[in-house]
Amino acid sequence: MIRNGVRQRWAEGRPVLNGWLSIANSFSAEIMAAQGYDSLTIDLQHGIVGYDGAVPMLQAMRASGVTPLVRVPWLDPADIMKALDAGAYGVICPMINTRAEAERLVSYVRYPPAGVRSFGPSRALFSAGPGYAAEADDEIICLAMIETAQAYENLEDILATPGLDGVYIGPADLTLGLQGKRYAPGFDRREPEMIEAIRTILHAAHRAGKRAALHNGTADYAAEAVGWGFDLVTVSNDVRLLAGAAEASVRAFRERVQQVAPADTIDTGGY
Repeated sequence: MIRNGVRQRWAEGRPVLNGWLSIANSFSAEIMAAQGYDSLTIDLQHGIVGYDGAVPMLQAMRASGVTPLVRVPWLDPADIMKALDAGAYGVICPMINTRAEAERLVSYVRYPPAGVRSFGPSRALFSAGPGYAAEADDEIICLAMIETAQAYENLEDILATPGLDGVYIGPADLTLGLQGKRYAPGFDRREPEMIEAIRTILHAAHRAGKRAALHNGTADYAAEAVGWGFDLVTVSNDVRLLAGAAEASVRAFRERVQQVAPADTIDTGGY
């Protein structure tokens, strides 16, 4: 089986730069995969992507060698198993609030006797190479999202779950969960209490021998998070990158137009 690039980087003591795909398009996924990310996550929860759209995206990403991950819509065995059968090398599951839910998540990701995953990796048999049945449990990554007050309260129990590789912090929902409407939801938190909560999760994960991942809005904040010790950082997503580049291009054009001569002074050749 082809080795999991994320696990390889972790074994070498290096952080993972993860990209995020919310647009259901194989070409845009192929473009993102060619930009140098270590991994790319297809977002089936909040992205405009369904299973039929995710499969060609996974196919398009394969040529680059980037490690494909999937954020599933919810803690549902069908969604999780189909994402893995399609070739995902890791699952990020939202709204894991208890040890029992974390145990269910792990069971859906692992084959018996470690779990209850049903065997039928239709595409993964080809995309992951030979040896999938024997090696998948050691290569596939299982991450539980910590993003509610309940999950924060149960953090130690969640992290004690056997077979769970780590936790993934969703700062927007975590802020809502811990602060209610006191702060607007969003990434790159600067409030002292939110930074403390984020770093508390990070340190708890490492004490438990687990990995810690963080969703970020900017490269600067993600680099800072790596300095704190995060093992995987996500920087922006295809939607934000497209919107930001388009907005910057339009703004540059408008500004440049103001600097050139008025239209009535330009020689139009008599027209």
